[in-house]
Amino acid sequence: MNFCSDNVTEVCPEIMAALIAANEGAMMPYGGDEYTQRLETKFSLIFETPVTVFPVTTGSAANALALSAITPGYGAIYCHAESHINVDECGAPEFYTGGAKLVTLNGTDAQIHPSELSKTLENAGAGVVHHVQPAAVSITQATEVGTVYLPEEIGEIAKITHAHNLCLHIDGARLANAVVSLDCAPADITWRAGVDVLCFGATKNGAMAAEAAIFFNQDLAKTFAYRRKRSGHLFSKMRYLSAQLETYITDNLWLKNASHANEMATKLAQGLVKLPLLRLCHPVEANEVFVEIPESMVNALRADGFEFYVWQEGTLPIIRLVTAFNTREEDVDALLKSVKRHSVVDLME
Repeated sequence: MNFCSDNVTEVCPEIMAALIAANEGAMMPYGGDEYTQRLETKFSLIFETPVTVFPVTTGSAANALALSAITPGYGAIYCHAESHINVDECGAPEFYTGGAKLVTLNGTDAQIHPSELSKTLENAGAGVVHHVQPAAVSITQATEVGTVYLPEEIGEIAKITHAHNLCLHIDGARLANAVVSLDCAPADITWRAGVDVLCFGATKNGAMAAEAAIFFNQDLAKTFAYRRKRSGHLFSKMRYLSAQLETYITDNLWLKNASHANEMATKLAQGLVKLPLLRLCHPVEANEVFVEIPESMVNALRADGFEFYVWQEGTLPIIRLVTAFNTREEDVDALLKSVKRHSVVDLME
């Protein structure tokens, strides 16, 4: 009963079947295969606009390489302090941009607030030779704490970003969860809202290892192919990445998987808020639940067979519970039952 991450899951059956099918016969390498050749047409249909698509294996590669295509080495990338590119990518964006600086912003629920972004950019020192030059803004959808930006919020951020001649990037490792949560068209929270480039995630939502850098502003994609090759992310047997991505976006599999994950997180959150001694730390809008619990409960829950990450240590630790496309409802029920039992014990003590 592992709630550590949506990375702990197996590959969903449809994608595993697609990989087996793609394993038949010889196909041209380096993206010359039929699967890769179909991707841009299929992604263009989903996003309702022509796009340029580059498959890669990891979200960190997609983010770092996409940012390198829109940010010079003397540039600045504005992101939330809790963003994946700032906290969890081991300096990859700085490395692949050739030294660009990540400038972090604060904001509740891991979201950049337009007013703070505007103030920061107005005082960023554009044109001043002593300062890094503003180049890009990066937001995460859904965020690192499981909240989502509304289309109009992204639109406001995009308006500010473009007014300062910067590009807007989205880390969409959990984009599917955000689309389902908002019940909107994928275009509404990407290019229609002013997004220039998207890193489209599949691995957390049923794929084996498949992500894509998607350029809505196709002029920005001119150097990406070379950057991908130079970084070692041009797969010779590209069909195995593209087959995953093609299946993922066929028949709305990506949204079906995310819908189940979101539903399980909502069920979990609704059960937790009814119990004493617990506090939800953020709105549950996708598939992540952050909850403050008594310290004694951490080991008790683990002893009952549940795995999760402690996000913040302390007398009242914060734990992160993540649901996925294959989270079993009975496991959610079992976790709620266990928490309820230990809550009663703590109250009695």
